[in-house]
This record gives sequence, C-alpha cells and structure tokens, in this order.
Amino acid sequence: MIHEVFMPALSSTMTEGKIVSWTKEPGDQVEKGETVVVVESDKADMDVESFYAGTLAAIVVPAGGTATVGAPIALLAETEAEIEEAKQKAAALSSGSPEPSTPEPAVPAASAVPPSPETPAVTAATTAASGRTIASPRARKLAKSLKVDLATVNGSGPHGRIVAEDVQLAAGKTPTAPVAVQAPLSTVPAAFNAAPLASATPATAADIALNVPVAQLTPLTTMQRVVTDNMNVSLGVPVFRASYTITTDALDALYKKIKPKGVTMSALLAKAVADTLVAHPLLNTSYSSEGIRYPDGINIAMAVTMPDGGLITPVLKAADQQDIYSLSRTWKDLVARSRTKQLQPDEYNSGTFTISNLGMFGVDSFDAILPPGQGSILAIGASKPTVVANDDGTLGVSRQMTVNITCDHRNIYGADAAAFLKDLADTIENDTASLTL
Repeated sequence: MIHEVFMPALSSTMTEGKIVSWTKEPGDQVEKGETVVVVESDKADMDVESFYAGTLAAIVVPAGGTATVGAPIALLAETEAEIEEAKQKAAALSSGSPEPSTPEPAVPAASAVPPSPETPAVTAATTAASGRTIASPRARKLAKSLKVDLATVNGSGPHGRIVAEDVQLAAGKTPTAPVAVQAPLSTVPAAFNAAPLASATPATAADIALNVPVAQLTPLTTMQRVVTDNMNVSLGVPVFRASYTITTDALDALYKKIKPKGVTMSALLAKAVADTLVAHPLLNTSYSSEGIRYPDGINIAMAVTMPDGGLITPVLKAADQQDIYSLSRTWKDLVARSRTKQLQPDEYNSGTFTISNLGMFGVDSFDAILPPGQGSILAIGASKPTVVANDDGTLGVSRQMTVNITCDHRNIYGADAAAFLKDLADTIENDTASLTL
C-alpha cells in the first residue's frame, strides 16, 4: 500500500508549514515512529515521526518548500513493487503545484499524518528535547564516510543545524560550496518576484548615480504571518480599554530583596496578576457563540520578542498555584527555549490571560491588541519616579507605572475590569508579602 505523508496542523492557527529538512532520502527505509522530516510550525522547530513503516519512495515537497495543512508532502511505499507507482504519483502531484521557494532560515512544523483530525499519525518533539545532534541528512552521511564525530562540529545552518560544509571543514577539507549561514536578503520566493509592488518606485539612473537605496521586499516568516492573521481576527472583536496608575515602591523593594534568589520581575508581575484573577474569574474567560468559557486554570501568557522577528507568548500554567521561585525558574526556561524555537505548541498557545510588558524598554503607556481566544490582555508601562500629592496635602516622590487593560466587551464589562485593576493595584501597593507565599 502507498501511504501519503500529509502536512499536519501542529497548532490551532497553523494553515501551512515549511519543510526545514528531510532526515530521510528517497529509497531509505523508514520505521514506524522514526523521524522523517523537520517542519516549521508557526513558532517552533519540530521533529516529525512517521506513522507508517516502509520505503520513502518520493518526496513531493523538498526542503525549503511549503505546503498547506493536509496536503501530501511525500509518499511511502510498503513494498518495492509500489515504489515506481509512488514516484509517478509524486511527479503528478508536483506538476500541479508551484516550485518551492529558496530555503530560508525557518521554523519547523510538519508531520507525516493522515488528514483525519481524530487520528494523530505523528509524534512531534522538539530537537532539543530529543537529545540528538541536529544535522542535515547529507551532513550525517559525510560525517560517517569522513569519520567525523558530529558532537564536535559547530553547525552554521539555521538554529545551529550542522550542514555538509561544516563536516567538510571539521575534516580539514575545502567545502564544495560556501557555508550557508543565512539566506541573502535578495532571496525572495517566486510568488513575490512575479510582479513588482505597486507602491515601489523603480530605481532611476540618478538614484543609482547618487547611491540611493532601493526598496527591498523580504517575505514574512511563518511566525510573522501567524501574528498578522491573529491581529486581523482581533479587529472583529468589540473591545474596551481601561487605564490605572499603580505605585510600585513596595514591589520594587520586594524585587530588590529576592532578585538574588533568581526571581524575575516578569514572574512577580505574572504572580500578582494570577493571584488577583482568582478573585476575578470573569477576566480569565473567553467569549464563544455558545456562551462564556471558564477555563480550568489560570495560565498567564507573556509576550516575548523573537531574534528573527515576530513574537511568541510562553505560558506560565497554573501561575496562581506556583510559588514565586518555581514560577521564575519556569519562566527563564520558557524564554530560553522560545528564543531557539524549541517550545511545544501547548507551551505557547494555552494562555487564558496575557501580559505585554514594554516597561522594560522605557515605554510609559500603551494599548495592547486582544489575542484571539482570550478575554483580556494587560499592557504594562515603565515604573518611574513621579511627583505625587500625599493625603495630607504635601508633595512626595513615588515610583509609579501605568497599566492598560484591553477586554472583550461581549463577556467582560467596564466595572469588571475596574474592580480587577483596583485589586491588582492593592496587591502591588499594600500586600506584596502575599506574592512570596
């Protein structure tokens, strides 16, 4: 029997995936549960294991190419007699689709699964979690023939992946091709080259003579496309915003005291928000056409910028039930793995309430866009010395920050948000001791 290997949906927002590399080549034997391909999902590099055993007869979508979720990306034959038939079928599939774009440093995300959502056909695991050396198939073959230990080779490919040229250098040989560190900015998929942008102004002879920069078009990464889609969805949600100024003197003093123990300010803020949500569960809900959804836990998502563009929101699950020290350790681990795109989907798409903190960049105040599937997001500005009037009429200086909450007005009303902000401020200003319990 010939099995079609399909591009799977590794997250609820994924509509297409990009293939980073195939760990098997046509003609190779594949065991059930063996990794065959590394795919770029929206925010993580994933190893994908085969649901079937057989021979990888043909690859429909090569490394660097993209495919929509549910589209066949390779064919697996159970018997040798079926290999030629599979090759012909793959050729027919390839002829009906455009040539894949030139590979770029990418985020993996695919899998060898049948299209049925009820039958998971793959087991996806991050390359870091698998504990194996990340290397291209050609690099592994070269390392074997040249007797090079891959554990001693520094990878120059995307996310530290070892490529063939790295192995050749380690063996003291001249690479047959330059070591690829990054796709050039001029590398643009064929779809973008088909027609110039209407807003782009062609370079004139005068521009060239004066060395005037000419606009370039850099295609969006998978992550950037997902963020864009999510923001477009949010535009259809009726939201309201509320602002509150919080004095942070007590919080700053607590942070200074416990920072040497590994506590981060992000964890402190997450803990304060989570503990306040216990008394305001409505702020932790989301709207649906069937009614208001109350999740079974308080999962705080916090926005983190990515080195190559875009953002991700690692999630501190059950943040109200963890102590501040455990929360800080978990947060540091999540951030480190998110920067190398090693998070599992459940670690960045299970948030019930989001925090976006631009205060670390000195931003005084801003509004945040509501993430799809959530009812609230809190935007936190910088804590700065501010002249304040005391109750006795005298003037003093206190550190204050402005927070702005954005809520879905279909399930949360202004009074609900105001009550939450008031209690959050009370915790930060008067009850910081509770954050260390």
